[in-house]
Amino acid sequence: MSKFKAVVVGAGGISGAWFPPLLAEKVNIVGVVDINVAAARQRAEEHKLACETSDNLAGTLKRTRPDFVVDLTIPEAHGKVVCTALRHGCHVIGEKPMAGSMAEARRMVRAAREAEKLYMVSQSRRYDAVHDAARRLIASGKIGKITTVQCDFFMGAHFGGFREEMPSPLILDMAIHHFDLARYFTGLDPRAVYAKEFNPAGSWYQGDVSASCIFEMSDGAMFTYRGSWCAEGCPTSWNGSWRFIGEKGTILLENDQPARGQVVAGDKPAFHVKLKDIHAPKPTLKFLKQHGALREFLAYLRTGRQPQGECHDNIKSLAMVFAAIESNQKSKRLAVRV
Repeated sequence: MSKFKAVVVGAGGISGAWFPPLLAEKVNIVGVVDINVAAARQRAEEHKLACETSDNLAGTLKRTRPDFVVDLTIPEAHGKVVCTALRHGCHVIGEKPMAGSMAEARRMVRAAREAEKLYMVSQSRRYDAVHDAARRLIASGKIGKITTVQCDFFMGAHFGGFREEMPSPLILDMAIHHFDLARYFTGLDPRAVYAKEFNPAGSWYQGDVSASCIFEMSDGAMFTYRGSWCAEGCPTSWNGSWRFIGEKGTILLENDQPARGQVVAGDKPAFHVKLKDIHAPKPTLKFLKQHGALREFLAYLRTGRQPQGECHDNIKSLAMVFAAIESNQKSKRLAVRV
């Protein structure tokens, strides 16, 4: 078995994406905790784990003394779970979003700093082979300095349940992925935002399920986001459709296909300059989604190499979410504050 011991907190649906990579990496799962002990026991039995199951995280941590905790609870519970784990001397890796408010997220970041432990948020769309190749193409400098980023996300999603009753379902529950990807693809950070949320005619949602956001990013770039979860017909992919414009050309990332683009091919004056095609490098990312995040987390435990999603950085993506919601509420441009 691995020298690393872990306690998994949360035995709901998302845990099904975490147990296989944990076991593949030979992590010794010494406990499964859930407010529904029967669910914790079921997960343990499903994966043939001879481990403790309980509804008491603090007690389980005292008895099992794991190296890290995997937080798979609902966003509103993240703060309590993470801070409890950190106080018991554990590193933490958890699902997005970091927290249900910026105040709670700041408390969690502060707790990680005071405990001198890693708290990493898994943003699974960073661990996508097509996205990794697109990021490398953008970073190659072939289109020059990034000036403009645009993301469109449109889908008619009939979830039923809590999402259709949320006040800001698109931005709160989905846009965190796209906002984080904007930072991932470009290496830029948010500075300010103007956002407008709305609920279009014919919507089956109670809250504002459509939005347009204009983010001012570092280095003078602009990021425009347009999205809706009640747009029937001609859907984008779940990852959105992207356009990256630089001083020398443009890159497109659409329909989950490899990124492609065009760049200026010469300096001869003309109304339309000569262009040449460029393409993303061959995908090389081997470990995807939660498995990719877990591999980076374990690499930190072995080597100290900082992973993506480290809480002091990930909070910037969360700040984009809450700044956009506040901008809509106040109908004005607001600074994005971490």
